[in-house]
Amino acid sequence: MAYYLMQAAYTSEAWLHMVESPQDRLAAVRQAIESLGGKLVGGWLTFGKYDVVLVLEMPDNVSAAAFSITTMAGGALRAARTTPMMTFDEGIEAMKKEATVRYRPPT
Repeated sequence: MAYYLMQAAYTSEAWLHMVESPQDRLAAVRQAIESLGGKLVGGWLTFGKYDVVLVLEMPDNVSAAAFSITTMAGGALRAARTTPMMTFDEGIEAMKKEATVRYRPPT
């Protein structure tokens, strides 16, 4: 399974609904993520450009993209950003693999 960082910003209308009726949105997103074969590692409310940060484990890029499309299509978000992540072990493996790549930059 691969890890993804999702950042999302609610619309002002979505904030209005949540202020009028406070609710834990993690339960709703957890269900959607699990229906795609993934796992919600954690979720936080944040300050700044984005209102929510999620860390997900998803089976593949297609499943992660499907979740992103689902959340945007719902209309409660004004922006979202999904970033694939690697573990440090995967990063070290990529660095080692780089040594075997045959590439010459243009001169």
